[in-house]
Amino acid sequence: MAVITISRQFGAGGRTLGQMVAEKLNYKFLDDAVIQELSKRIRVTKESITEMEDIAGGLFSKIVSAMISRGYMERLAGESSGYIDEVIYVEKLREVVTDLAKQDNVVLLGRGSQFILAERENTYHFLLVASKEQRIRFMQRRYNLSDNKAYNEVLGGEKRRKNVYAKMGCTNYNDPETYHMVLNMGRLTLEQAMGQIVSLVKK
Repeated sequence: MAVITISRQFGAGGRTLGQMVAEKLNYKFLDDAVIQELSKRIRVTKESITEMEDIAGGLFSKIVSAMISRGYMERLAGESSGYIDEVIYVEKLREVVTDLAKQDNVVLLGRGSQFILAERENTYHFLLVASKEQRIRFMQRRYNLSDNKAYNEVLGGEKRRKNVYAKMGCTNYNDPETYHMVLNMGRLTLEQAMGQIVSLVKK
């Protein structure tokens, strides 16, 4: 019974590898589940969650959010709709990731799960890295994208990743000491990386 978190530089193959590891270990792969559960608990659309992740985090926006009454904003939105800001996003993200991890035998992709679950027993954290050129090529091959589209996807994904960690106040997300293992996907195949993760977790 274990929990695996996979963090990655965008385009390093985290989603693909996460699915492979989950299938190999007969675990649940919980990527979209985080967004779905956030949407449900905050009572906003999934698009609102992803839009929040596109906005850069920072102290000023957190102060402004804290100054505005959540109840007041929810009344403006209507009873059937919720309200999301950075404070609510981070609060609910920690709650959702913690609750999903309680299922055990799950693989969680990104969204600060390695920090939220840092002290959880029997939880393994992995970071995938690769050069920007390698990540762009991976996106081209995997999703049949043009050069320009793959480049923009990698840049956009890295921006969202940086924004999520900024909201959480985390700046050391690429620090290798945070993880059980760092995998250079420019030097490993997906199958080799999967073997490394599965071997460590099984032991």
